[in-house]
Amino acid sequence: MPIRPLSGEDIPALRRLLDATRVFSSEEVDVAIGMMEEVVGAEEHEDYAMFSFVDDAGTVRGYYCIGPVSFSRTTFDLYWIATDPELHGKGIGRSLIEHCERYVRSNSGIKIVAETSSRPAYDGTRRFYERCGFVEEARIRDYYRTGDDLVVYTKTIEEAR
Repeated sequence: MPIRPLSGEDIPALRRLLDATRVFSSEEVDVAIGMMEEVVGAEEHEDYAMFSFVDDAGTVRGYYCIGPVSFSRTTFDLYWIATDPELHGKGIGRSLIEHCERYVRSNSGIKIVAETSSRPAYDGTRRFYERCGFVEEARIRDYYRTGDDLVVYTKTIEEAR
């Protein structure tokens, strides 16, 4: 099951996938789609890169968006990661994280930062990050709204050899 750079043909399927997760608001989905369109429309994009997970039938089943943190030489933000909810627990998310780690290492990075919400809808997301070796590094109370904290996870990966 290959992971490849996101293409414009992936965007409609990824919109459906993001909607199907039922955790992202319509505004969040619009932001993700806008970022995809920006990356696809650029010959080279310095702020972030996007990769799609495509199954053997050619169906897009997940994606992630990663980019270097401004003014950091070794840290990357994991802006988005999403997988087809019908296939949760099948290893797609872990494959995307492993690909992400290789991408970060190949770009001289050693740390990945992922931010998420403390809402119950994101319990599975937080457990996923923890199973993939991320640790909760910080929490900002009432960040998104009262009772909805920003939870910051980090993962330090081995330096490229």
